[in-house]
Amino acid sequence: MDVGGIDRSRILSMMEQMKAAAQQKPGGVGAPGAGGVGGVGAGPGGAGGVPKADFADALKNSLQAVSNSQNQADAMGQAFALGDDKVSLSDVMISMQKASINFQATVQVRNKLVAAYHDIMNMQV
Repeated sequence: MDVGGIDRSRILSMMEQMKAAAQQKPGGVGAPGAGGVGGVGAGPGGAGGVPKADFADALKNSLQAVSNSQNQADAMGQAFALGDDKVSLSDVMISMQKASINFQATVQVRNKLVAAYHDIMNMQV
Protein backbone atom coordinates (compact mmCIF):
# COMPACT_ATOMS: atom_id res chain seq x y z
CA MET A 1 0.00 0.00 0.00
CA ASP A 2 1.32 3.43 -0.91
CA VAL A 3 0.82 6.46 1.29
CA GLY A 4 1.39 9.68 -0.60
CA GLY A 5 3.65 7.91 -3.09
CA ILE A 6 5.82 6.32 -0.39
CA ASP A 7 5.77 2.58 0.10
CA ARG A 8 4.46 1.42 3.51
CA SER A 9 7.60 -0.62 4.17
CA ARG A 10 9.73 2.47 3.54
CA ILE A 11 7.69 4.47 6.05
CA LEU A 12 8.08 1.72 8.65
CA SER A 13 11.81 1.59 7.91
CA MET A 14 12.11 5.34 8.47
CA MET A 15 10.22 5.07 11.75
CA GLU A 16 12.55 2.30 12.93
CA GLN A 17 15.56 4.43 12.01
CA MET A 18 14.16 7.36 14.00
CA LYS A 19 13.53 5.11 17.01
CA ALA A 20 17.07 3.73 16.80
CA ALA A 21 18.52 7.24 16.51
CA ALA A 22 16.51 8.40 19.54
CA GLN A 23 17.72 5.44 21.59
CA GLN A 24 21.35 6.05 20.62
CA LYS A 25 21.21 9.64 21.85
CA PRO A 26 24.05 9.99 24.37
CA GLY A 27 23.25 10.63 28.03
CA GLY A 28 20.47 12.68 29.48
CA VAL A 29 20.26 15.77 31.65
CA GLY A 30 23.71 17.05 32.50
CA ALA A 31 25.50 14.64 30.19
CA PRO A 32 28.86 15.77 28.85
CA GLY A 33 28.39 17.70 25.64
CA ALA A 34 24.68 18.16 26.34
CA GLY A 35 24.89 21.92 25.98
CA GLY A 36 23.17 24.47 28.16
CA VAL A 37 23.38 24.39 31.94
CA GLY A 38 22.70 20.88 33.18
CA GLY A 39 21.20 20.05 29.79
CA VAL A 40 18.60 22.84 30.10
CA GLY A 41 18.42 25.12 27.09
CA ALA A 42 20.30 22.70 24.91
CA GLY A 43 20.04 23.38 21.22
CA PRO A 44 19.35 20.88 18.46
CA GLY A 45 21.22 17.68 19.05
CA GLY A 46 21.62 18.39 22.74
CA ALA A 47 19.63 16.93 25.60
CA GLY A 48 16.53 18.81 24.45
CA GLY A 49 15.14 15.57 23.02
CA VAL A 50 15.57 16.50 19.36
CA PRO A 51 18.35 14.71 17.49
CA LYS A 52 20.58 16.92 15.39
CA ALA A 53 19.51 16.93 11.74
CA ASP A 54 22.36 17.25 9.29
CA PHE A 55 21.30 19.10 6.12
CA ALA A 56 24.06 17.55 4.03
CA ASP A 57 22.97 14.02 4.99
CA ALA A 58 19.31 14.82 4.32
CA LEU A 59 20.18 16.27 0.91
CA LYS A 60 22.40 13.31 0.06
CA ASN A 61 19.69 10.82 1.08
CA SER A 62 17.06 12.67 -0.96
CA LEU A 63 19.24 12.75 -4.06
CA GLN A 64 20.06 9.07 -3.59
CA ALA A 65 16.35 8.25 -3.39
CA VAL A 66 15.69 10.15 -6.64
CA SER A 67 18.57 8.33 -8.31
CA ASN A 68 17.29 4.98 -7.06
CA SER A 69 13.79 5.66 -8.39
CA GLN A 70 15.23 6.58 -11.80
CA ASN A 71 17.40 3.46 -11.85
CA GLN A 72 14.44 1.28 -10.86
CA ALA A 73 12.27 2.80 -13.61
CA ASP A 74 15.03 2.26 -16.15
CA ALA A 75 15.52 -1.35 -15.06
CA MET A 76 11.78 -2.02 -15.26
CA GLY A 77 11.64 -0.46 -18.73
CA GLN A 78 14.51 -2.63 -19.93
CA ALA A 79 12.94 -5.75 -18.41
CA PHE A 80 9.65 -5.01 -20.15
CA ALA A 81 11.41 -4.34 -23.46
CA LEU A 82 13.19 -7.69 -23.17
CA GLY A 83 9.84 -9.45 -22.70
CA ASP A 84 9.89 -10.22 -18.97
CA ASP A 85 6.44 -11.56 -18.04
CA LYS A 86 6.79 -10.34 -14.44
CA VAL A 87 6.76 -6.68 -15.51
CA SER A 88 3.58 -5.13 -16.90
CA LEU A 89 3.38 -2.00 -19.01
CA SER A 90 1.33 -0.24 -16.33
CA ASP A 91 4.02 -0.95 -13.70
CA VAL A 92 6.68 0.44 -16.03
CA MET A 93 4.67 3.59 -16.76
CA ILE A 94 3.87 4.19 -13.09
CA SER A 95 7.51 3.71 -12.12
CA MET A 96 8.66 6.11 -14.84
CA GLN A 97 6.10 8.72 -13.79
CA LYS A 98 7.17 8.45 -10.14
CA ALA A 99 10.80 8.91 -11.18
CA SER A 100 9.83 11.90 -13.31
CA ILE A 101 7.87 13.52 -10.50
CA ASN A 102 10.72 12.90 -8.04
CA PHE A 103 13.17 14.53 -10.45
CA GLN A 104 10.88 17.51 -11.11
CA ALA A 105 10.46 18.06 -7.37
CA THR A 106 14.24 17.91 -6.92
CA VAL A 107 14.72 20.52 -9.65
CA GLN A 108 12.15 22.79 -7.97
CA VAL A 109 13.90 22.45 -4.61
CA ARG A 110 17.20 23.28 -6.29
CA ASN A 111 15.63 26.36 -7.89
CA LYS A 112 14.30 27.52 -4.52
CA LEU A 113 17.72 27.02 -2.90
CA VAL A 114 19.45 28.98 -5.67
CA ALA A 115 16.88 31.78 -5.36
CA ALA A 116 17.37 31.88 -1.58
CA TYR A 117 21.14 31.99 -2.05
CA HIS A 118 20.83 34.91 -4.48
CA ASP A 119 18.50 36.74 -2.07
CA ILE A 120 20.98 36.32 0.77
CA MET A 121 23.93 37.39 -1.37
CA ASN A 122 22.07 40.52 -2.54
CA MET A 123 21.18 41.65 1.00
CA GLN A 124 22.61 44.95 2.13
CA VAL A 125 24.78 44.69 5.22
